[in-house]
Parts: sequence; C-alpha cells; structure tokens
Amino acid sequence: MEKNILVLIPVNEEHKKLLEEKAPSANFTYASRKSLDKDQVQKADIIIGNPPVDMVKGSERLEWLQLESAGVGDYAKTDVLPERVLLTNASGAYGLAISEYMLGVLLELYKRLYLYRDNQKEGKWSYEGQVKAIYNSTALIVGVGDIGGEFAKRMKALGAYTIGIRRREAEKPDYLDELYLMDKLEELLPRADVVALSLPATKLTDKIINRETLKLMKQDAVLINVGRGNAIDTEALCDALESGHLFGAALDVTDPEPLPKDHRLWKIKNAIITPHVSGGYSLKETHERIVKISADNLEAFMNGRSLINVVDRAAGY
Repeated sequence: MEKNILVLIPVNEEHKKLLEEKAPSANFTYASRKSLDKDQVQKADIIIGNPPVDMVKGSERLEWLQLESAGVGDYAKTDVLPERVLLTNASGAYGLAISEYMLGVLLELYKRLYLYRDNQKEGKWSYEGQVKAIYNSTALIVGVGDIGGEFAKRMKALGAYTIGIRRREAEKPDYLDELYLMDKLEELLPRADVVALSLPATKLTDKIINRETLKLMKQDAVLINVGRGNAIDTEALCDALESGHLFGAALDVTDPEPLPKDHRLWKIKNAIITPHVSGGYSLKETHERIVKISADNLEAFMNGRSLINVVDRAAGY
C-alpha cells in the first residue's frame, strides 16, 4: 500500500525533490501548522515535522513521526502516540547555531557589551569596569549531546578547560578535559566559571539549578541555558543575580515561557534574555540539516533499515 507522507517543515522545490526521491511511490502532502486540519494528520502514515499534539492523538494509521525539533516534549507522553509508532527527533541539526549563540551571549556578558549597548542608546561615553576572558576559564557543560558538544569544542578552541556531564556512560571525547555523570553536578559546580545547560525537559532535569545549587556556584560565574526553562528555578536565579552572586546569566529558554512582560527577570541588567530563538530556522544551515536528517531517515524507513535519532520515550529524549 502506498504511504501517505505529510510534510510540515518548510520546504522549497529542491527539498521536495530530495524527499520524494527517497520515497518515489508515496503520496506527499505539504502543509503548514497554520493551515493544517486534523483529517490530514489522521490520514498520514508518516509525518515529517511537529503536528499539533491534539491532532496526532489517537492516530490509527501513523507509523513514524520525524520531529523537526531536538526536544520531544509532549510527543513522548504515553497518551499521545501508540507504542507501535516510531518517534525520531532532529538532534544533530542545531549544534552549530545554538553553540555559536552560547558563545555570543557569553562574550556579551564577559566583555560587558550589554552595558555599552545601553550606554550607546544614551550617548554615554563611560568605562564599565574590568572584563573576563574565556582563556583559562573552566566551563562546565551539563548535557554534552550535539549542542553541548559543539559548545565545548568552541570553548576548548578558545583556551577554556572543559568539563562535561552526561546522563549515560560514554567515552570521553577530545574536546572535554573531564567527563562525569549527573550525580557529580553539585561536586563540580564550585569549580566552574561558566555553567552551560542544554538539557531536555524531564523529571530528572527539573530545577537542577535551584537555590541550593546556585549557592554552590562561584560568585562571578555565568549561567547559560539553551535547553528547557524548567532546568532552572527562575525566582532563585533572580535572587542570585540581584544579590550579585553571579556575574550574569544568559537564557534563551525560561520558566514560565513566554516570560511574562512584567516579570522582574527582564529588568535585571546582567540577565541576557532571548525568546527561544537560538535554534529554529534562524540559521539557514539548521534548516538544511533538518531536511537532510528527515530525508536520510525517510530513505532508511522505506528500505527497512534502522533510523537515527530514535527517541526513548520513557526517558523523554
């Protein structure tokens, strides 16, 4: 029987040709989340992209869902997809864009560029004090998958000492000086000048940075979060920043998200806040990588081979 493939990621004619070459006998439908209806989702055997969760629930035909995101969110919940449905994500597409974002916001804080930008708006020619260097700093990267690994490589290249934390045992790559499991977090936090989080939203990662763990961090440390906002206790972080305990924080994700307009975090000078934009399609190369991952997995699926990025739904990643 011919497969019905629903493609929800943005595609041009070249992308369409690439996908259709991988499954020449399939029926392709291209749609956007805005124009989508539940009937289209329920008729699909394969979906490439992130359909609304309520539309995909109870699907009797769906065999495989290829997400365009690295995070899986509600798609991993037991009441969303039947167990028979294969779930894969786009891990590997975002490391370049997000690691460069992390480097950018770190330098913005280290070189006090956010203060000079504020001064520029006021025409104020004023020295804002001493700055810090990545060279000879110690970076603790919590979550060294694609994103954390790419950030570690860049930090290493700039002369930092890199320590990684993973959730599972793995061989230490060359770009890490040390590698540990999550149970060593509290032991490692006092050593770090930079703490970078790139973690999925799971029960194990919920508020791992809280009042107690923040107290373990150096007074002049920088905290970066590009994973999911729930990894940090937001109110505890605000208190730490306002008391001068941290040099600064850079958050592309927050809890809650979107961050309410009247939240005090917006007004803290050494907090760099961006609206979950470090990944997505802002960088063209990220888009190309998502399409390639999808096309490669589609070819594998149609030929009965193993797919990459298969999600462990029990673990949530």
